[in-house]
Formats: sequence, C-alpha cells, structure tokens
Amino acid sequence: MRALVVDHGESGPVRFADVDEPVPTSGEALVEIRHIGLNFGELNYVHQWPAGAVHGHDAAGIVVRAASDGSGPPEGTRVALGMSAHAWAERVAVRPSALATVPESVDLADGAAPGIAGVTALRVLRTRSLLARNVLITGASGGVGHFAVQLAALAGARVTALVGSPDRAAGLSELGADQVLTDLAETEDHFDLVLDTVAGPLLARAWNSLAEGGTIHLVGYSSGQDTTFPSGALFGFGESRSIATYGDMTPTSEDLTDLLGLMAAGRLTAPVGLRGDWRDVDDAVRALFARKVHGKIVLDVR
Repeated sequence: MRALVVDHGESGPVRFADVDEPVPTSGEALVEIRHIGLNFGELNYVHQWPAGAVHGHDAAGIVVRAASDGSGPPEGTRVALGMSAHAWAERVAVRPSALATVPESVDLADGAAPGIAGVTALRVLRTRSLLARNVLITGASGGVGHFAVQLAALAGARVTALVGSPDRAAGLSELGADQVLTDLAETEDHFDLVLDTVAGPLLARAWNSLAEGGTIHLVGYSSGQDTTFPSGALFGFGESRSIATYGDMTPTSEDLTDLLGLMAAGRLTAPVGLRGDWRDVDDAVRALFARKVHGKIVLDVR
C-alpha cells in the first residue's frame, strides 16, 4: 500500500513509498484512511522521526475491521484519528483510545481537522475557568489558533487574537475574537491566560502582558527563535505568574469526541484553509511553510 514516509533529504519532508500492510493486534482496529490532516510541527521538525517511517498523526476514515478483542468501534464506523502515529497511509492499525466516532452531520474530511491542533487547544483552555477572563492566542491564524479562538469564546473569555500580519486576521472576529492584533503594543490589556504557539521574542513580550496569577502555556515555537528575558523581568510582587510547557500525548478519544460533538452541534467549525489531494502533498507543504494557509490543511487519500 502507499504511504507518506519521512524523508530527511532535500526533497522532503515526506515522500510516497510502498510499505507493508499493517497487521493489527487484538486491541487494534484496521482503518481505511480517507483524509489526512497536516500539522506544521510534524513537518517542520521532521528530523525528530526516523527516515522511512510512515509519518503523520491526524486522519479520518472508515473502520474496515474492528478490534478482535471487542474493544472500540465496529466495522463501518466513520472515525477520526488524533495523535495516532503512522497515520498517513492507505490503511492504519489504531488503538481505540486514539479513535473517535465522527457524527453523521460532520463531513468526514472535517473530522481529520481537529487532531493535534484541536486537542491541544481544548486541553490548555480547560486548565482554568475562562468566564470573563482575558485570553491571548498567539499565532491565531494557524490550526491551533483557529480552534483556540473558538473554544475560548465558547467558554466566555474575552479573546485577543494575535497574528503576524493584517492579511492573516481574516475571519478571526467571526470566530469569536474580541480584538485581532498584529502587535501586542496595540493593547494595554493584561491576560489571565496566554496560549502561545510562536515563542521567540514574542514570549518575552507576552510575559510583560501577563496578569497577576496568569499563565502562559507554550504549545509551539513556530518562530524558531530564542527567547531572552531582560534582567529582572521574571521577578515581581503579587500573585505568582507562570510559564507552563505542553506536550501531552496521552490518548485523545474523549477529547476528540467532545470536539466533534461541538462541530455536530454547530458550535465549532473545522478551520480547513486548504483542501486538496494527497498526491499534491509537496505543494501543500510549501504553502504551509510559506504561511499561506489559514487554519488546517486536509488532503484526500486517493
């Protein structure tokens, strides 16, 4: 069968290859993949995976063989995969803990969108009450950002979306952002929670805009730059502020189910900024790296 595998060469980060058919264990379902969802991190930092390995984590498809131990969804179920290794292939063996049923009212392609991005946003925003709190989402035009803006607004937060340029602000107000900025200097607000996907110098500026008792959650470092805090910046009086790392790769079934339920209810939209064919994955990767895509990329497996 065909799959997208890790390529460390100049033609990378992924390439098509013929790989062996998966052999599910008794606790795994066999899923025929129909759509895959691309993420910036797994493609930009591809050196963290071995060359030749089937790549990708997010996808959606149909269960063609249920787990033989009786766990998980039955044959014929439409499912979404989140944080499931080796997902970008025609068929994948998946543990039920990484699967969520896609409701009939949700397009299966949209089911490939939440994955890592949606679960990351959901888990960070669940760390504290957000009702009437000030929340800052950096890199808000990306996949995590699009989900985070919507979810924070649903939770009753006053949402500030920060983007890199005016052309990347499109649609964020409609998703629930109370203000959309291209520079933190444009506001004097202080934030109770910051979901930061950018890091670099922006992280130090966000720290200066953090309210007493507030937390910055680091969920990415798309800037690729170091962060330097001026002398004394991390000292202060009053209620403690904090910076928290994020790398939660625990099973996602329950979180994906919650996200898909919100989508089925019309309260959350799938931020698909580019839909295409997986045969055009090279063009999709270039568009992603060039910051030409707002939201997620979903490719159809054919």
